[in-house]
Amino acid sequence: MKSAVITFPGSNCDRDLAVAIERVTGHAPIRLWHGEQSLPEGLDLIGVPGGFSYGDYLRSGAMAARSPVIGAVVEAAERGVAVLGICNGFQILTEAGLLPGALMRNAGIRFVCRTVGLTVENAESRFTSLYQAGETIRIPVAHHDGNYFADEATLDRIEGEGQVAFRYAEPVNGSARDIAGVLNAKGNVLGMMPHPERVVEAQHGNTDGARLFEGLARGVLERA
Repeated sequence: MKSAVITFPGSNCDRDLAVAIERVTGHAPIRLWHGEQSLPEGLDLIGVPGGFSYGDYLRSGAMAARSPVIGAVVEAAERGVAVLGICNGFQILTEAGLLPGALMRNAGIRFVCRTVGLTVENAESRFTSLYQAGETIRIPVAHHDGNYFADEATLDRIEGEGQVAFRYAEPVNGSARDIAGVLNAKGNVLGMMPHPERVVEAQHGNTDGARLFEGLARGVLERA
């Protein structure tokens, strides 16, 4: 699987994501700086990592969504390349218009940092194919602006069309309908606030995040 991980000013999970992808798939991602205006040919996955891009000025992800590389990411997503945005990456993808909704301040205005339960809502996407629908997995969160918001019509639409990938199985941040991860309409873009890259080895406490990356790699082989 050929992948790339983007680094923005203020990213702090880019190395974590790159290490997780290499550890699970056996292939080291290409590391890209946000100022790049093009992407390497033949990518199967683009990772948009967590952190505090541009210090969360204006809104979380708002400035990073205007970085030169994001134009190329949007074009790649339109061609069907898989794009995974985690935490700040989710915020960036919503700001860039690749995913519906927005991420607001957590209910209670407190930073949340702990491992939480997630319910797998859609197990048929390329990101979730190795999970079972309705399964509860344990993934860490670490965010201040993870409160997912969309209007009722949008929430009804994404739920009806299977775009909700993960839902919190417990109170976390006040997200509308407990939504923790959202797919685009084509199913090749996933944004999620929890960090699957932090649970890919037994030493992390569990390996529930590894199946996300394993499923992506397996899908690439099957399509090939």
